[in-house]
Amino acid sequence: MPEPGSKKYDTRRARLRKDAERSGVSDQDANEAANETLRQDPEYRSRGPRTERGRGPKGERPKDTD
Repeated sequence: MPEPGSKKYDTRRARLRKDAERSGVSDQDANEAANETLRQDPEYRSRGPRTERGRGPKGERPKDTD
């Protein structure tokens, strides 16, 4: 699954933005529309940090409620 910032994610975002611009939407609106479309698509949604290090310093993490 492509993560935000990956090449596949960026390629998809650029295509969506270009399609929106071709349909007459301004640059800023096309950018926002592409971002919103990708945020809603479960395949392109971020899964969050995959390692303990990615969660940040241990003292600053939210407490687990397990």
